[in-house]
Amino acid sequence: MRVRVRVTGVVTGTPGGKERRTEVTGSMASRKKVLLKVIILGDSGVGKTSLMNQYVNKKFSNQYKATIGADFLTKEVMVEDRLVTLQIWDTAGQERFQSLGVAFYRGADCCVLVFDVTASTTFKTLDSWRDEFLIQASPRDPDNFPFLVLGNKIDLENRQVTTKRAQAWCQSKNNMPYFETSAKEATNVEQAFQTIARNALKQETEVELYNEFPDQIKLDRNGSSSSSAQSCSC
Repeated sequence: MRVRVRVTGVVTGTPGGKERRTEVTGSMASRKKVLLKVIILGDSGVGKTSLMNQYVNKKFSNQYKATIGADFLTKEVMVEDRLVTLQIWDTAGQERFQSLGVAFYRGADCCVLVFDVTASTTFKTLDSWRDEFLIQASPRDPDNFPFLVLGNKIDLENRQVTTKRAQAWCQSKNNMPYFETSAKEATNVEQAFQTIARNALKQETEVELYNEFPDQIKLDRNGSSSSSAQSCSC
């Protein structure tokens, strides 16, 4: 995969509306620019902000403050010969902020569930985070919506969640892709987000195709057409 990076901004506490547009620039003239919304969920402290910043900015810090509300970063990548802008949302892991769900989750193209491999409690809450997302985002096809799971902090000792246990959970949830990552050492971060981009693009394409079907059209005996909606005879 060829990757071109451009960080286009950081916004704090702003609900994420999605805007799709076509831009014509140089050799990209025949390619549609697509905006894909990716939501990162998980308990507070599992490393959501660190993963996002490692992927977008190639930086890691131990000084991140707890996210309040939600932040997002954007990054442009090439996915299967298409220019894609990933809008990556880092939502607060605190339970009191879950009520923000409708504003932040709606319109998502992919959901990333993150847990800390050294804290089993963060793994046990993945079910509730997944359910919360499906309730708030209301995707058109919830059974096939693209999720991806990241087991973060594999650079630390005293691991509590085994790879086998995490993989078994993912397989039981429609075979979700699973990556073990270290935001600190950048282990598997790029590979994980490449998969996220591909899966989000696939979801976006399927939704576009679904929306392109016109309303049902009927032909009367005289050959004129009418839509399924009622028409005025005036």
